[in-house]
Amino acid sequence: MNLIDTHTHIYDHQFSLDRNETVQRALEAGVKMMLLPNVDASTIAPMLELHEQCPDRTRVMMGLQPEEVKEDYKAVLAMMEKELERNIYIGVGEVGLDFYWDSTFEKQQLDTFETQLDWAKQLHLPLSIHCRNAFDKMIKILERKQDGGLSGIMHCFTGSEEEAKVYLELGFHLGLGGLTTYKNCGLKDYLPNLSLDRIVLETDAPYLAPVPCRGKRNEPAFLVHTAQKIADILQIPVEELAAATTANAKALFRL
Repeated sequence: MNLIDTHTHIYDHQFSLDRNETVQRALEAGVKMMLLPNVDASTIAPMLELHEQCPDRTRVMMGLQPEEVKEDYKAVLAMMEKELERNIYIGVGEVGLDFYWDSTFEKQQLDTFETQLDWAKQLHLPLSIHCRNAFDKMIKILERKQDGGLSGIMHCFTGSEEEAKVYLELGFHLGLGGLTTYKNCGLKDYLPNLSLDRIVLETDAPYLAPVPCRGKRNEPAFLVHTAQKIADILQIPVEELAAATTANAKALFRL
């Protein structure tokens, strides 16, 4: 198989002792490319270091993850906007809205998200979008901002069929990961109703490991389990699922 993990954080400190081995296991499992979205100012250096070590197997994105938006967000955004001038980034991410734990910085998150949407349009780059407990607010922004210049992935999507259709109508892809393999994930009930040409695969490593690895540190090699589960739901060969999702990712990110 030839798979692309469209969202993985293997530059994270949780991989500090076996990062090279993690990459090797991914390649052996058939995961030939790993896309690395940024989180905050502190993750830029380790992310770029990994990309320099594995330039043929990784690509990088730049963005400020919503849970990391704090009082100094404008200074962080200014630095990231400057960083994007380096022209090595294939996308703007990880961006979005997250009010699951705390809405203290809701206004700042909304401003940050809109700013990064503008970057994506100006630079003609796809987005990797995180949305948790924020669907209504996100849709209002995306509907207002979408003029044909926005594209990207709804990262870690597990919403309802109605939510899926709204995102698809707005021109986005759905990023499916380990959560899709969990028993209580309702997405599998309507997944056959969605177009395969708008689905991509991801791990979100080191988080959200799929069954049968649930509870372990997630890694790109585990993407094969998510691919197999989705193929089983769609009743197609896993090789067909891999080929389609890889083609979708290549087209979206111009790989």
